[in-house]
Amino acid sequence: MFTGLIEELGTVRRVQRNPEGRLFYIQAKKVLNQLAIGDSVAIDGTCLTVVSIGNDGFSAQAVQETIERSTLKYFMTGTIVNLERAMSADGRFGGHFVQGHVDGIGVISSVSKSGEAGTISVELNSELIKYVVGKGSIAINGISLTVASIAGHLITVAVIPVTMRETNLHLKQKGDYVNIEVDLLAKYIERFMDGYSSHNEGIIGKIKRWGYDKKQEQL
Repeated sequence: MFTGLIEELGTVRRVQRNPEGRLFYIQAKKVLNQLAIGDSVAIDGTCLTVVSIGNDGFSAQAVQETIERSTLKYFMTGTIVNLERAMSADGRFGGHFVQGHVDGIGVISSVSKSGEAGTISVELNSELIKYVVGKGSIAINGISLTVASIAGHLITVAVIPVTMRETNLHLKQKGDYVNIEVDLLAKYIERFMDGYSSHNEGIIGKIKRWGYDKKQEQL
């Protein structure tokens, strides 16, 4: 489990294909502290397992399914990535629950900067946008952000100076791909609602069947 608060920026130094998928060597400093083989590290929001540790970085393995679902397939030598170690049991929780299980890829539609802050608009596909609500949480490249607005398939997030400066968002441009993880709560709610009906009655139908429309009329 992660918080969506990026600890440092790392640099991809090597990408090696293997039977399992791809092995990435990431140059880093801060996340090496107390890092052990077998630990999980979120790399641009993708939870990967550490398989070796060097003096200036670590190697992490990605399986093919994860590669295809995320921006890992675009990683090359020199790519700058967001890094976060898994949250410790006694650590502070400052963002939102981020699993590191990327749901899909978004495309940056626009980047507007005002000083060191700014707003970024990202286009999502139909499978992702249905889980997003205004003022709700979303992880973009592993960063915990709040959705400022939604227009069709386009979401906009406001980025404060420290987040813009200390993550790879300051490097992003229109047309760039980013990893998206929607709020876990939204997926659980969908699962919960689907379990109440085998036919497609929609949320309004469910509310009426549960009698909440009548309760509202009585108020």
